[in-house]
Amino acid sequence: MNVLDPFEVAEICVWPIDLATLSKEEKKAELNRAEYSLYLKVIEESSFKAVLNEKKPGITTVIDLPESYRGRIIPDDIFPQRKHPDVRLARRANTIAALARVISERKVTKALRTTLLIQAQRLERLAATRLAEFAGTPDDPIDQLESSD
Repeated sequence: MNVLDPFEVAEICVWPIDLATLSKEEKKAELNRAEYSLYLKVIEESSFKAVLNEKKPGITTVIDLPESYRGRIIPDDIFPQRKHPDVRLARRANTIAALARVISERKVTKALRTTLLIQAQRLERLAATRLAEFAGTPDDPIDQLESSD
């Protein structure tokens, strides 16, 4: 659905849950509790206090999640190119355009519209950070225009 560009995913984190001894109904209930607990955790830890999710999980009891394991999934030889801010800016703008197109063509949920807003905020932050890296450089044409006003 174009919510997130898979190209942007550099790391994954997993929380292994042992469901072997549970019945089918118990497994479903435990997974729902884990999903809701993780959803709240991710929102709390997010700098935007949001998560890119088309649909909110159902509200259930919050549980203690097991120890997590995190790892980078992008090979070392292509990681520098993937994390380059200009590449990320271009790809994120493309993701936003695709998401906006889907929204304009269909009846969509509030959550999907919220995702569009969050992606736009992420783009703005990345663009501002990238611009700040060039602040004060003498060859910046914008600085030259502003100083001639």
